[in-house]
Amino acid sequence: MPLNNQILPFNKQVKTVLIILAVVTLVEVLNLFSQRWFNQFGLLPRDINHLIGIFTSPFLHGSFSHYLSNILPLAVFSLLMLQYGTKRFALVSLWIIVASGLLVWLFGRTAYHVGASGLIYGYFGFLILAGFMAKKLKLILISLLVGFVYGGLVYGVLPSDRFFVSWEYHLFGFITGLIAARYWVRKRTTASH
Repeated sequence: MPLNNQILPFNKQVKTVLIILAVVTLVEVLNLFSQRWFNQFGLLPRDINHLIGIFTSPFLHGSFSHYLSNILPLAVFSLLMLQYGTKRFALVSLWIIVASGLLVWLFGRTAYHVGASGLIYGYFGFLILAGFMAKKLKLILISLLVGFVYGGLVYGVLPSDRFFVSWEYHLFGFITGLIAARYWVRKRTTASH
């Protein structure tokens, strides 16, 4: 994937998404056959030894059903994110992973936090806001589509009594996605004038 702000042809976008899914799936298979041994590299708030979890936790899942629940939205949102260009996709992805992970590390409950949902919620926040900020019909339609089809995700940012759900990753992912839209879409609009 060339790291410039070009929008890749659709077949290359699909190839990029398939590579991402292959990596997440490979980690899931290894984790499944090792009886979730890799989950020890998840994010454990306020534990210095688990800061690496900021980067590893998005690739780990608590169960096969957890993996299955994340893989389709990760694919759809990654494809939609690529409509903003490869450089923006890479920068926004890195920002969401680092910023949401750091916020969970600082403020999350003391439990292992794993899963791609922080990244998914970050993409969700970005895609909801970015289209309207870009003021381009195609991107506005993406924002509307994401809001209509996936709008129910917003309830996942609320505190939950289900201990195994990291609503903190959902919340901080969503917030960092909104911040990314404000920063990178505004920057693009200002630079094009």
